[in-house]
Amino acid sequence: MKTGVLFLHGFTGGPFEVRPFMNYLKDLTDWTLAVPVLPGHDFPLDLKNVSAESWMMEAELALNKLRKQVDRVIVVGFSMGGLIAIYLALRYPIDKLVLLSAAAKYISPKILIEDAAIMLAESVTKKYPPNTFYHLYEYKLRHTPLHATKEFLRLVKMVEPYYSKVTTPVCVVQGKKDGIVPFATGDHLLKALGSSKKQLIVSDKGKHHICYSDDCQDWFTKVYTFMCQE
Repeated sequence: MKTGVLFLHGFTGGPFEVRPFMNYLKDLTDWTLAVPVLPGHDFPLDLKNVSAESWMMEAELALNKLRKQVDRVIVVGFSMGGLIAIYLALRYPIDKLVLLSAAAKYISPKILIEDAAIMLAESVTKKYPPNTFYHLYEYKLRHTPLHATKEFLRLVKMVEPYYSKVTTPVCVVQGKKDGIVPFATGDHLLKALGSSKKQLIVSDKGKHHICYSDDCQDWFTKVYTFMCQE
């Protein structure tokens, strides 16, 4: 049985946010991995005319493309991507759902943007040579219009009333040191989602960009085990 994994990045971010986990699965499996770039998130960042619907539609297109190539699909959503993943689980037959630092509750979208800039300046530049495109993200994150932030908040409100209707087996990963999404969000989602099979994995060292946490290898292994379960 062929497995596909759809990764969804966060608000003002990009595929780099989930790449460490993608690379982990790439080394370990022969699964088909896909990570669309949501509208407005190319370089240069252009979020003036985006909408919550445009992000959701792009994710749907990527999901349907992947479904044609594989027998079972797992969706991994980071931050805002976690909410889009929940939306997809409401509409399509998905085998498993993995929510990383899902932005069901948040402290401030402005802090989210600033945190991403810090993460990119520190974590990503340490891991990648300076001639990659990663250093450009700090510029991107300083050019986020209020309109786009409102669309992010609107997406949160659109999905929230339907948590209880989700029946897909779900694994929630939440970092104890997340300064963007309160730690209690993981437990909140676990209780709110209607799935009968659900699991919470806590990253003791995890900040918001949890795929770059010092203990990421520990939770990568646990999530992979969840993904492989019947």
